[in-house]
Amino acid sequence: MKFIFTKHATFDKFAMLKKHRFKTRVTRRFIKEAILNPEHKDEESDKPNSIASRNIDVKHILRVVYRKESDIIRVITFYPAEKGRYYETKTD
Repeated sequence: MKFIFTKHATFDKFAMLKKHRFKTRVTRRFIKEAILNPEHKDEESDKPNSIASRNIDVKHILRVVYRKESDIIRVITFYPAEKGRYYETKTD
């Protein structure tokens, strides 16, 4: 599977996350893992895009907006969000 990051997904996104101190967890590799093994996946609210979510830390998730085209995954954007804002998280 090939991953392509759009200009929007790379231009200032990593710098913005670094500014907000998410730099240690959010890398291209982490984004790919979030898509391939999401903790939550939304395929309805932003069709034809999908949104994969994965924990960044205790209070935040990373949401990755992407589109699958044959064997290519195009990462459109990604952003941190507060847990519970978009879906209920499981508590142990």
